[in-house]
Amino acid sequence: MRKFNVMGNCIPSENYMVDISYKIVQIKKLIDNGYYFTINRARQYGKTTTLGVLEHAIKDEYTVASISFQAIGEESFATVEEFCEMFTELIQEALQFAGIEESYTELWVDKNVVSFRLLSRHITKMCRDKKIVLMIDEVDNTSNNRVFIQFLNMLREKYIARRNGKDYTFYSVILAGVYDIKNIKLKMQKEGVHVPAETENKLYNSPWNIAANFTVDMSFKPSEIASMLADYEQDHDTGMNISIISEEIYKYTSGYPFLVSRICKCIDEELNKIWTADGVQNAVQIVLAEKNVLFDDLLKNLENNSDLYELIYDVLITGNPRTFTFGNPTIDIGYIYGIIKRNTQFNRAAVSNRIYEILLADYFISKDEASKNKKPANILPRDVVLNGRFDMELCLRKFADHYAEIFSENDEKFWERHGRLIFLSYLRPLINGQGFYHIESQFTDLRRMDIVVDYGNEQFIVELKIWNGEKYKQEAYEQLLGYMESKKAGMGYLLTFDFRKEANKERKADWIELEGNRIFEVIV
Repeated sequence: MRKFNVMGNCIPSENYMVDISYKIVQIKKLIDNGYYFTINRARQYGKTTTLGVLEHAIKDEYTVASISFQAIGEESFATVEEFCEMFTELIQEALQFAGIEESYTELWVDKNVVSFRLLSRHITKMCRDKKIVLMIDEVDNTSNNRVFIQFLNMLREKYIARRNGKDYTFYSVILAGVYDIKNIKLKMQKEGVHVPAETENKLYNSPWNIAANFTVDMSFKPSEIASMLADYEQDHDTGMNISIISEEIYKYTSGYPFLVSRICKCIDEELNKIWTADGVQNAVQIVLAEKNVLFDDLLKNLENNSDLYELIYDVLITGNPRTFTFGNPTIDIGYIYGIIKRNTQFNRAAVSNRIYEILLADYFISKDEASKNKKPANILPRDVVLNGRFDMELCLRKFADHYAEIFSENDEKFWERHGRLIFLSYLRPLINGQGFYHIESQFTDLRRMDIVVDYGNEQFIVELKIWNGEKYKQEAYEQLLGYMESKKAGMGYLLTFDFRKEANKERKADWIELEGNRIFEVIV
């Protein structure tokens, strides 16, 4: 019986898989044109699985040498001679398992190949009569190594010579890893590798500047998720509504392959195959509560990069808009790690998916809980939950009392920056275990923040804003109404932080009626 898989590459005979045939067709077009390119995506984004499916799809048309640097030790890159030996042995092994005739594969290992000049001539000889597609997975393990950079330079020169009809070489080369090889310098800086002045220009002028742009969307669209669920449904006949479930999974994951598979695996193996919208939400709660390699890596990257930490905090919590511009090292690294995406409507950075929004908000809250400015709220979950239903009105009224108790005008600048985080810190323990919230980071700005709270079968739309005058008050109403309409909600909640002097402040906690909708407005 096949299973959903979140460990290593997926195998069609053993695992339920998304139908990525359209992506394979797009990638094959690059190969057919003889292009060299890099598949660079965040960790656990399906790169290795894609290479496996691609190899199977083109093996009748091309000779495929698929190798990986995953288990290669540093000693294999210590010298050019050791690299040449390791590389030719990996090629030989790959071709043996690809079913290529032994008389040819044996020729790949030549102990006389001890320099890149000799390796270049060897590749010319071996590629003269064959269209060889070279795939190298896990190139991140070596892309900060100068021997590997020399190797890329050699491939570049051979590619150019081939185009001029003066050489034979690999027909197509595919490098797969987290980093784009064009950004070698960025990776070396991140890992603290010293870059001598004499080589800095060479790193800017990447040895991989011949590569074609790889624009294939590796995320899973709802229709692609549906293809995997349809395959599963044929085996299990659960009666699920495939269209609704695939859309619900996409809503939380934005198609991040690991997260899609993990939610499905959780429902199948841990939630008794409850393939409903509630089942997806329960799976999300389980995934968020667990410790896994993807989340560990995500948070480690924030802890180790203060600029990236500040960027995500601004995007998610303070609402300080960050323009999405490639070339900005912090934007580049956040995109490479799969943490942020481009909000095309406003050309701003936004958190890449809803699960990350929840996870990172909780991460910032946990950091805030250790702050000297944090005072525990005198409220328990049972105070705002009655018969299994969450009372958002009472929650906001209680928060207004809590805020009045802990606010100090001496800390005004602190509150302007962190006040919304204080509300999230207040809210989280009240819904923990029974519900969760997420921040719509792509719409967050200095004046407003949209929060969606799911608790049981109910959903609450809460907008947080900072007082900026009557004009912006009316704008906040319109924005909230528009967001409520998009969520098909007839009721919403508006929490406003007013930092004016005490004499001018307006205190409020009351319901208002607007355009046939009810809004509970609280001003603190």
